Amino acid sequence: AIPEAAKFADRKKRRGPAPTDLGLKMRDGSDSEEPELKLCGAAPNCFSTTPDDFSTERMIPPWTAPKGKARDELLRDVADVVDAYPPGQNGVDGAGFEVATRKDGYTLVRYESLKNGYIDDLELALTASEPYSLRVRSSSRVGFLDFEVNAKRLNKLAAGLRAKGWTAPEITSKTNPD
Repeated sequence: AIPEAAKFADRKKRRGPAPTDLGLKMRDGSDSEEPELKLCGAAPNCFSTTPDDFSTERMIPPWTAPKGKARDELLRDVADVVDAYPPGQNGVDGAGFEVATRKDGYTLVRYESLKNGYIDDLELALTASEPYSLRVRSSSRVGFLDFEVNAKRLNKLAAGLRAKGWTAPEITSKTNPD
Protein backbone atom coordinates (compact mmCIF):
# COMPACT_ATOMS: atom_id res chain seq x y z
CA ALA A 1 0.00 0.00 0.00
CA ILE A 2 1.08 3.56 -0.51
CA PRO A 3 1.91 5.69 2.56
CA GLU A 4 -1.39 7.64 2.35
CA ALA A 5 -3.30 4.40 3.01
CA ALA A 6 -2.97 4.96 6.77
CA LYS A 7 -5.16 8.08 6.48
CA PHE A 8 -8.08 5.95 5.29
CA ALA A 9 -7.61 2.93 7.56
CA ASP A 10 -10.57 3.82 9.78
CA ARG A 11 -13.03 4.20 6.90
CA LYS A 12 -15.69 1.58 6.36
CA LYS A 13 -14.57 -0.68 3.54
CA ARG A 14 -16.92 -1.58 0.69
CA ARG A 15 -15.30 -4.78 -0.47
CA GLY A 16 -18.34 -6.49 -1.95
CA PRO A 17 -19.05 -10.21 -1.81
CA ALA A 18 -16.24 -12.48 -2.94
CA PRO A 19 -17.16 -14.22 -6.19
CA THR A 20 -17.67 -17.96 -5.83
CA ASP A 21 -17.40 -18.80 -9.52
CA LEU A 22 -13.87 -17.74 -10.43
CA GLY A 23 -11.31 -20.02 -12.03
CA LEU A 24 -11.23 -21.99 -15.25
CA LYS A 25 -14.63 -23.61 -15.80
CA MET A 26 -17.05 -24.50 -18.55
CA ARG A 27 -19.15 -21.35 -18.96
CA ASP A 28 -22.75 -21.01 -20.10
CA GLY A 29 -22.86 -18.31 -22.74
CA SER A 30 -19.28 -18.86 -23.93
CA ASP A 31 -18.57 -20.06 -27.45
CA SER A 32 -15.59 -22.07 -26.22
CA GLU A 33 -15.58 -25.82 -25.76
CA GLU A 34 -12.77 -25.53 -23.20
CA PRO A 35 -12.79 -24.17 -19.65
CA GLU A 36 -12.70 -20.37 -19.56
CA LEU A 37 -12.49 -17.57 -17.04
CA LYS A 38 -15.73 -15.98 -15.83
CA LEU A 39 -17.68 -13.87 -18.31
CA CYS A 40 -17.86 -10.12 -17.76
CA GLY A 41 -21.61 -9.68 -18.11
CA ALA A 42 -23.33 -6.38 -18.83
CA ALA A 43 -21.58 -3.94 -16.46
CA PRO A 44 -18.69 -1.94 -17.98
CA ASN A 45 -16.38 -2.58 -15.00
CA CYS A 46 -14.62 -5.64 -16.41
CA PHE A 47 -12.24 -6.75 -19.15
CA SER A 48 -11.80 -10.38 -20.17
CA THR A 49 -10.41 -12.65 -22.83
CA THR A 50 -13.52 -14.85 -22.48
CA PRO A 51 -15.97 -14.00 -25.26
CA ASP A 52 -19.61 -13.39 -24.49
CA ASP A 53 -22.51 -11.62 -26.17
CA PHE A 54 -23.01 -9.05 -23.39
CA SER A 55 -19.55 -7.56 -23.30
CA THR A 56 -17.92 -7.62 -26.73
CA GLU A 57 -16.65 -4.06 -26.17
CA ARG A 58 -14.79 -5.23 -23.06
CA MET A 59 -13.25 -8.29 -24.63
CA ILE A 60 -9.49 -8.27 -25.02
CA PRO A 61 -7.29 -10.73 -26.90
CA PRO A 62 -5.34 -13.32 -24.91
CA TRP A 63 -1.80 -12.22 -24.18
CA THR A 64 0.64 -14.25 -26.27
CA ALA A 65 3.81 -15.65 -24.76
CA PRO A 66 7.13 -15.35 -26.57
CA LYS A 67 8.22 -18.44 -28.46
CA GLY A 68 11.15 -20.42 -27.14
CA LYS A 69 10.45 -20.08 -23.42
CA ALA A 70 9.46 -23.07 -21.32
CA ARG A 71 6.15 -22.92 -19.46
CA ASP A 72 7.95 -22.60 -16.11
CA GLU A 73 9.81 -19.52 -17.40
CA LEU A 74 6.54 -18.00 -18.60
CA LEU A 75 4.90 -18.61 -15.22
CA ARG A 76 7.90 -16.87 -13.63
CA ASP A 77 7.40 -13.92 -16.02
CA VAL A 78 3.78 -13.61 -14.92
CA ALA A 79 4.60 -13.97 -11.22
CA ASP A 80 7.43 -11.41 -11.45
CA VAL A 81 5.20 -8.83 -13.16
CA VAL A 82 2.32 -9.38 -10.71
CA ASP A 83 4.63 -9.21 -7.68
CA ALA A 84 6.32 -6.02 -8.97
CA TYR A 85 3.01 -4.19 -9.45
CA PRO A 86 3.29 -0.78 -7.75
CA PRO A 87 0.18 0.07 -5.67
CA GLY A 88 -1.02 3.56 -6.49
CA GLN A 89 0.29 3.48 -10.07
CA ASN A 90 -1.73 5.78 -12.30
CA GLY A 91 -3.96 6.61 -9.32
CA VAL A 92 -5.34 3.08 -8.75
CA ASP A 93 -5.00 0.25 -6.23
CA GLY A 94 -3.51 2.50 -3.56
CA ALA A 95 -4.37 0.15 -0.69
CA GLY A 96 -2.34 -2.64 -2.30
CA PHE A 97 -3.01 -6.18 -3.43
CA GLU A 98 -2.74 -9.79 -2.35
CA VAL A 99 -2.07 -12.87 -4.42
CA ALA A 100 -4.85 -15.18 -3.23
CA THR A 101 -4.06 -18.16 -5.47
CA ARG A 102 -1.10 -19.18 -7.60
CA LYS A 103 -1.42 -22.79 -8.74
CA ASP A 104 -1.08 -24.84 -11.93
CA GLY A 105 -0.79 -21.77 -14.17
CA TYR A 106 -3.75 -19.97 -12.57
CA THR A 107 -3.30 -16.78 -10.55
CA LEU A 108 -5.97 -14.86 -8.61
CA VAL A 109 -5.04 -11.42 -7.30
CA ARG A 110 -7.22 -9.09 -5.21
CA TYR A 111 -6.57 -5.36 -5.57
CA GLU A 112 -7.93 -2.79 -3.10
CA SER A 113 -8.78 0.84 -3.77
CA LEU A 114 -7.28 3.45 -1.48
CA LYS A 115 -10.20 5.34 0.05
CA ASN A 116 -13.21 3.01 0.07
CA GLY A 117 -11.59 -0.40 0.04
CA TYR A 118 -13.29 -1.59 -3.13
CA ILE A 119 -11.91 -4.98 -4.19
CA ASP A 120 -11.26 -5.94 -7.79
CA ASP A 121 -10.42 -9.50 -8.80
CA LEU A 122 -7.77 -10.27 -11.40
CA GLU A 123 -7.51 -13.75 -12.90
CA LEU A 124 -4.64 -14.93 -15.08
CA ALA A 125 -4.49 -18.42 -16.61
CA LEU A 126 -1.61 -19.68 -18.73
CA THR A 127 -2.54 -22.35 -21.27
CA ALA A 128 -1.14 -25.81 -20.60
CA SER A 129 0.49 -26.35 -23.99
CA GLU A 130 2.13 -24.48 -26.86
CA PRO A 131 1.51 -22.02 -28.33
CA TYR A 132 1.21 -20.49 -24.86
CA SER A 133 -1.18 -17.66 -24.16
CA LEU A 134 -2.45 -15.99 -21.03
CA ARG A 135 -6.19 -15.68 -20.45
CA VAL A 136 -7.02 -12.55 -18.48
CA ARG A 137 -9.96 -11.16 -16.51
CA SER A 138 -10.04 -8.07 -14.29
CA SER A 139 -13.35 -7.03 -12.73
CA SER A 140 -14.78 -4.82 -10.01
CA ARG A 141 -16.92 -6.57 -7.40
CA VAL A 142 -19.26 -3.64 -6.75
CA GLY A 143 -20.60 -0.72 -8.72
CA PHE A 144 -21.35 -0.28 -12.36
CA LEU A 145 -18.59 1.98 -13.66
CA ASP A 146 -14.96 1.61 -12.68
CA PHE A 147 -13.51 4.87 -14.05
CA GLU A 148 -10.91 2.95 -16.10
CA VAL A 149 -9.36 1.29 -13.05
CA ASN A 150 -9.32 -2.19 -14.61
CA ALA A 151 -7.86 -0.84 -17.87
CA LYS A 152 -5.10 1.03 -16.00
CA ARG A 153 -4.24 -2.10 -14.01
CA LEU A 154 -4.19 -4.37 -17.05
CA ASN A 155 -2.16 -1.86 -19.06
CA LYS A 156 0.52 -1.77 -16.33
CA LEU A 157 0.70 -5.56 -16.16
CA ALA A 158 0.68 -5.86 -19.97
CA ALA A 159 3.56 -3.37 -20.23
CA GLY A 160 5.57 -5.49 -17.78
CA LEU A 161 4.99 -8.61 -19.86
CA ARG A 162 5.74 -6.79 -23.13
CA ALA A 163 9.12 -5.89 -21.63
CA LYS A 164 9.69 -9.66 -21.29
CA GLY A 165 8.79 -10.34 -24.94
CA TRP A 166 5.06 -11.02 -24.62
CA THR A 167 2.39 -9.68 -26.96
CA ALA A 168 -0.11 -7.96 -24.67
CA PRO A 169 -1.97 -5.12 -26.39
CA GLU A 170 -2.77 -1.93 -24.51
CA ILE A 171 -6.41 -1.16 -23.76
CA THR A 172 -7.31 2.20 -25.30
CA SER A 173 -10.48 4.06 -26.23
CA LYS A 174 -9.86 2.89 -29.80
CA THR A 175 -9.50 -0.82 -28.95
CA ASN A 176 -12.30 -0.78 -26.37
CA PRO A 177 -14.52 2.26 -26.97
CA ASP A 178 -17.12 1.68 -24.23
